[in-house]
Amino acid sequence: MADDSNSINKSAIGSYAAVGDSFTEGVGDPGPDGAFVGWADRLAVLLADQREEHTFRYANLAVRGRLLDQIVEEQVPRAKELGPDLVTFCAGGNDILRPGSDPDDVAERYAAAVADLTSSVGTVLLCTGFDTRGMPVLRHLRGKIATYTAHVRAIADRHGCPVLDLWSLRSVQDRRAWSEDRLHLSADGHTRVALRAAQVLGLAVPADPDQPWPAEEERTPAEVRRDNIHWAREHLVPWIGRRLRGESSGDHVEPKRPDLLPL
Repeated sequence: MADDSNSINKSAIGSYAAVGDSFTEGVGDPGPDGAFVGWADRLAVLLADQREEHTFRYANLAVRGRLLDQIVEEQVPRAKELGPDLVTFCAGGNDILRPGSDPDDVAERYAAAVADLTSSVGTVLLCTGFDTRGMPVLRHLRGKIATYTAHVRAIADRHGCPVLDLWSLRSVQDRRAWSEDRLHLSADGHTRVALRAAQVLGLAVPADPDQPWPAEEERTPAEVRRDNIHWAREHLVPWIGRRLRGESSGDHVEPKRPDLLPL
């Protein structure tokens, strides 16, 4: 495991604001009340456990479907206003998935946002893209995602930011780390990302995020084909249609936790 912690003092983190899109909002990880949980909420709990009760504060500003410029316009100013000790900034993924997008251009705008954030808040943790080599459809975008990931790492180095390296997290290559739509993490996938983020921040974690998955029964080619047809009909075709029309799935969604509240 690479060391991306940059010597963070975990005891100094008394507040945290999460900025991003559906990945950070927690889509794919529904809670008992129907609201999404997600890796950022799970990380907040791990951070709160390092503090006295009710002395840790947390806001999740992320909204599904948001593009980088929308995140910069809507969420970054709020994060700066809140002034937390920690901000996780995971953005640009929806831009990269759009047809004809240029990862170099997206990275340039991303770098400007990181410079703005790091001058205004405490620690800013950045997120790389996932390695999509084994994922249907998205594997064809692997080159663009890798280019953007390289930019994120360079930007992190330039500004002294810790990095949540999702590309090297092997456990999320398993299909069980992903929800039924194969575009968002499952509850188990979000849990593993939260554990990895906690490690980057210097926390002792209750489980290894890269521990092997339990053995599962091998599926027949017919079962795989049936699952792929169902996925394509229910998720892939509608997703491609939205991308071609330039639609966002988060136009009318409000941040689920817009203020720094005790946790």
